[in-house]
Amino acid sequence: MRYARRELIEKLKLELEVLEKGGYAPSVREPHREQRVFRDSVSCPNLGTEVKVDPCSSCYLIEFVPREHQEKADACHYIPLNERGDTTISLMQAGGEETLHGALHSWLQETIARLEMEEEVVPDPEKSQRILTAGEQRLCILLAPAKLAAKS
Repeated sequence: MRYARRELIEKLKLELEVLEKGGYAPSVREPHREQRVFRDSVSCPNLGTEVKVDPCSSCYLIEFVPREHQEKADACHYIPLNERGDTTISLMQAGGEETLHGALHSWLQETIARLEMEEEVVPDPEKSQRILTAGEQRLCILLAPAKLAAKS
C-alpha cells in the first residue's frame, strides 16, 4: 500500500511527537516491560495486540523497510536509522536504549525534512491529477478569456 507524501509526513511527525514526549519510556503499570519502538506506537496498526491482526505491509513504515526485510515480523525494526545502517534491532541488541532513541529521533527529523523538501519540488500526484467538477470546468472556461486578455 502506497501512502501520499503528505500522509507519510504527518504520520512521521506524530511518531516524533510520541518519542519526544517519552512515549517509549517504561510504563508506570508495567515498568519491567520493554517498550518496543514503532510496535508500541499509536501509529502501529497492531497497537495493543499481542498477536498481530494486520500485516506489516499495511503499515506506512513499510515504505522505509529494505525489501529483503519486508516479510519479517516487526519489519519496521529493520529500517536503517543512520548511515551505518543501524536498526532498532541492532541498537537494542547493543544495549543502548538512549542510543536507539537518539538515532530514531535523528532519523525521524531527517526523513520528515527530506519528504517536505521533496513535496515542494515534486507535487503530490493526487493533487495534480485531480479531476475538475463540472462547475470548476465552467469557471475555468469563463476565466480563461479574461486571463488571456490580461496577458496581452
